[in-house]
Amino acid sequence: MSEGGESAALKRLREGLKALLIEDSLTSATLICHQLRSIGIEPLLAHDGEQGIELFKQHKPALVLLDVILPGMDGFETAKRIRQLEQHGEWTPIIFLSGRTGDEDLQRGIEVGGDDYLFKPISGIVLAAKVRAMQRISQMRYSLVVLTRRLDEANRELQRLSSVDSLTGIANRRQFDEALLREWRRALRKKLSIALLVCDVDFFKHYNDHFGHQGGDECLRRIATSLSEQVKRPTDLVARYGGEEFAIVLPDTDAEGARRVAEAMRSAIEAMHLAHAPSSGMPWVTISLGLAAAVPEAGNVSPLRLLEAADAALYEAKRAGRNCCVGI
Repeated sequence: MSEGGESAALKRLREGLKALLIEDSLTSATLICHQLRSIGIEPLLAHDGEQGIELFKQHKPALVLLDVILPGMDGFETAKRIRQLEQHGEWTPIIFLSGRTGDEDLQRGIEVGGDDYLFKPISGIVLAAKVRAMQRISQMRYSLVVLTRRLDEANRELQRLSSVDSLTGIANRRQFDEALLREWRRALRKKLSIALLVCDVDFFKHYNDHFGHQGGDECLRRIATSLSEQVKRPTDLVARYGGEEFAIVLPDTDAEGARRVAEAMRSAIEAMHLAHAPSSGMPWVTISLGLAAAVPEAGNVSPLRLLEAADAALYEAKRAGRNCCVGI
């Protein structure tokens, strides 16, 4: 399918139908060309398989009529090579022409990529009916491809939405859980350190009560943006863990590295100078952070234990007066 959404076959139908006829008999070729023109189709004539393949490359016809018996390369091999030239999602109907009526030829023609079989001498009425049938199949196939693509796009969008927090636009709890488990397993395989930060907004209830829920939502969006700006690697993940709480997965990071990231986040939020509610007793909105880091070992610390350790560190940060980072 082309970038604009129109299949190459349908584009050719819209611009004018061309059929590639590969036939070495001059008498038969002349008759079939006349029959094709009588139904509004421009024939492209080749007298052997090699010439037919070259014409196929140049013109990308909407239909191929192919004699089974050809000089040099036979029709079966020619059909096979034509199919190999088609890109993913492309399909050109191939109708074999033959004076033979044996079942084996018919079976072999289908096996190498043929779609139908016409026996010589070719009837103009039958040929026109076959062409119309192939056009309908092409159009139905195109419609199916378009529908499938739209369903794939819808599924990808649903998958994205199921992993994104609707308020802040960053990863949600589900994506966080998946990332933590995935990176934990990777750290276990490669014997690397993994770090986890958990933070929340200091005295957020006071902020919400004073500025209202809309103000509180805007505060969370700004904090999510600021936290995301402090991580630099594609594997780092900032997620909204719930309410005013955020969690950050830092693969291949030890405790000291995690502390530097945590301090950068804390400083960035404080530097926003976002006025806090008077009842909070703090001039600006700030965050408290807890961190934990470990090198996973089989049967030792688990992702859940790492999360519990980061939560416990966050609790200690609040006990220490907030607007700080504590590691356990």
